[in-house]
Amino acid sequence: MLALYGYFRSSAAFRVRIALALKELEFENIPVHLVRGGGEHNQPDYLALNPQGRVPTLKDGEDFTLGQSLAILEYLEEAYPDTPLLPADIRGRARVRQLAGLVACDIHPLNNLSVLQYLKGNFGAGEEAVKQWYAYWVSSGFKALEEMLAGSAATGSYCHGDSPTMADACLVPQVWNARRFEVALDAFPTICRIEEACYRLPAFDTARPENQPDAVLG
Repeated sequence: MLALYGYFRSSAAFRVRIALALKELEFENIPVHLVRGGGEHNQPDYLALNPQGRVPTLKDGEDFTLGQSLAILEYLEEAYPDTPLLPADIRGRARVRQLAGLVACDIHPLNNLSVLQYLKGNFGAGEEAVKQWYAYWVSSGFKALEEMLAGSAATGSYCHGDSPTMADACLVPQVWNARRFEVALDAFPTICRIEEACYRLPAFDTARPENQPDAVLG
């Protein structure tokens, strides 16, 4: 039995929920609130599970635990190959990993909750300054991503071709967060088109933060 420890607004957990839904894998959704009580991810029980104190964490059975969303996506691809999220050809797989890495390794780390909390707590950044920080890093990353997507014949209905891949699983949560922080997206029509196509699939819609059981906790 698969179990996913995550937080409804975590874009990293959102990625994994999308992948699980696309692969039609049943899993137990275990909420880890990142704010309440100083953050449940900082509690000893969770740190024993994931010493990094981050979400998501995936458990597959009683003997395997894995953190880091990209590693989890790769694991799911190999352990549960039905409904592949990587193309069959080596260059296609490399391109999808590049697109996914741009989001997950370059954009997201600068804007995750721990960074924003550090800006507020250690540098006295107010809400407007934090929003400007967020918008700058998202927009600069999306500018490159938009050019890569719009300028490639490999882009189809989705980031790569006409089937969703890991790249889409990474892109859609980042766009969701960008909208949450009121980042202007008019300059990124290809990204928005792909997001719209993804949400036509039930897997992306059911994985939305607002559709998670812990969303009611805020």
